[in-house]
Amino acid sequence: MTQTQAWWVYQGTGTPHNGIDRLPAAPPWRAFRHGGGGRPTEPPRAPDGDAHRRHLGRRGQGMAYQVGLREKHLVNLALHLRRPLLLTGKPGTGKSTLAYAVAHELKLGPVLRWAITSRSTLKDGLYEYDAVGRLYDAGLAKEGAARDPGADPVPPPDIGRYLSLGPLGTALLPWRRPRVLLIDEIDKSDMDFPNDLLNVFEEGEFVIPELARLGRGRQTVTTADRTEADVFDGEVACAQFPFVVLTSNEEREFPMAFLRRCIRLEIGPADKDQLTGMVAAHLGAPGVGGNSGSAEVRAKIIAQFLAKQREVGTLANDQLLNALLMAERGLWDTEEGRSLLGDDLLRPLDRG
Repeated sequence: MTQTQAWWVYQGTGTPHNGIDRLPAAPPWRAFRHGGGGRPTEPPRAPDGDAHRRHLGRRGQGMAYQVGLREKHLVNLALHLRRPLLLTGKPGTGKSTLAYAVAHELKLGPVLRWAITSRSTLKDGLYEYDAVGRLYDAGLAKEGAARDPGADPVPPPDIGRYLSLGPLGTALLPWRRPRVLLIDEIDKSDMDFPNDLLNVFEEGEFVIPELARLGRGRQTVTTADRTEADVFDGEVACAQFPFVVLTSNEEREFPMAFLRRCIRLEIGPADKDQLTGMVAAHLGAPGVGGNSGSAEVRAKIIAQFLAKQREVGTLANDQLLNALLMAERGLWDTEEGRSLLGDDLLRPLDRG
């Protein structure tokens, strides 16, 4: 390991390891307390069939995302400094895939993904309380008691059954290892949303008023992983600040207060080696394991993709995957098919 790599926790190799255990303590200004009476727990294991497979290749290996030196540096800066990583770049350049690559290599469990829309609010990411469902169930219990006056009184439904944590709320539970939280396409949010995130990012905790009103005690709630977690005294407080990845398609500007709290990384178009690695992870090596593709054809299409990207406009990586898949299914065999591949499957996104 070279001197410039000695401080890295994330190596960008795609091979899972326990490097996260070597992460030094948080700097004093980013140290978070763990509230409540529970002990930090291990994140759940990422199942074989989850979104990691779609993002990182059919064998579930992190080799699909070929990271460069700058990406490795900035990911590790975000890990050391406990700061969100803001990724900007054109659509289809693999921004969200970086979150899955880090989670896979550092064995941080399933990625908690929060897809942002124009209607998204901070509370959506923290928790959801089904008050109507609880009132309905309480009404049914009262009706049952009225039909049988001699029965024992029915206690009100446990509030925890009707409260589920969102992706951000789940990420802030007291995990022993940091969870990976992907806040996808943040530029779709309303103008106040980035600033709304700041307090939670700064404090690493939040209060659930519906639970806090009950006083001190433990309540069991559902997480975004579809498991259960204990919340003490109505407060969720992290033991390890999550590795937060925010993606932006460069469609808006963000407040200075928000930007100064983020590590910022612009993701540019992939080069030939990165595309070749991505294709191999998703489609397999030509002529291996039943793959009938030709290495020569694959190289020609990748070269065509790169040339179009340089000369005529924006192309997304998944367009290349679509073109190669159809080429290996026979589209490359005729002049008409090759024309269809170049004119339609590899059509620049910024052209009508």
